[in-house]
Amino acid sequence: MNIKVQNLDKVYKNGKRALSDINLQIENGMFGLLGPNGAGKSSLMRILVTLMKPTLGVVNVNGFDLLKDRAQIRKMLGYLPQDFRFFTKLKTWEFLNYAAGLSGISSKKERSEKVDEWLDKVGLFDVRERNANKLSGGMKRRLGIAQALIGDPQIIVVDEPTTGLDPEERIRFRNILSELSQKDVIIILSTHIVGDISSICKDLALLNKGRVGFKGSPEELINKTKGHVWQVTTSGFEYEMLKEKYAIISTIPSEEGWEVQLVGDTLNVKNAIEIEPNLEHAYVYFMEYLTDQNSF
Repeated sequence: MNIKVQNLDKVYKNGKRALSDINLQIENGMFGLLGPNGAGKSSLMRILVTLMKPTLGVVNVNGFDLLKDRAQIRKMLGYLPQDFRFFTKLKTWEFLNYAAGLSGISSKKERSEKVDEWLDKVGLFDVRERNANKLSGGMKRRLGIAQALIGDPQIIVVDEPTTGLDPEERIRFRNILSELSQKDVIIILSTHIVGDISSICKDLALLNKGRVGFKGSPEELINKTKGHVWQVTTSGFEYEMLKEKYAIISTIPSEEGWEVQLVGDTLNVKNAIEIEPNLEHAYVYFMEYLTDQNSF
């Protein structure tokens, strides 16, 4: 499986430009699309799942043209939108059974087995008889995850999938995606939460202001941030000065004041110690210092 995006633009009728010259090649496995709210991630996702047409550019999905072969592409897709909704009068199992039918599972017995399997995987089996609109916010999100995956799609697109999930639910979801990524599938995970990507994506792109600023592995992005991450122990007055000049990652109280991790191009502060960056450091550094440059 592969997806090729070439010179993609999206301009809405009101003149707002959501995407500018997007070029991406996505192969099997987990692909992370990381960026702040309003970066253009949802616009790109809606184009990839054939819900919206681009203004310019070409998208090729495993040999099929996005504009000419929409029906064939839709058969491959499983999609969880950011604003997932469902029929409120259906019970939880009934909605998932309906989703299974839409995905092409025609056998009633097979649908029943699939419904029970996925209700168990996302932790909703005990509330299968509850009306879907009576589920909690986190449960509704898990139901959305199940409907996206129940048809064994070849391309899985999930937009901000862990919104409303507690830490245990997020781990459960990441484990499900990790298992699926070992198959011949593409999983595109769009999020502004670095933790959703750091442990499971082998390839990622950073999107900001409708443009791709980086495309590569998490390790490559982290390596580009080396030499730009420090830890400083400082007093309250110095801390206020640091906040004005640098992007603060974390602040922990200590006996001497504050133990602060920060990123920046250069740092001229006494007692600063350069530390090894992680993906969160790299993301913040990109957004704060390189978003309008071509450095990445």
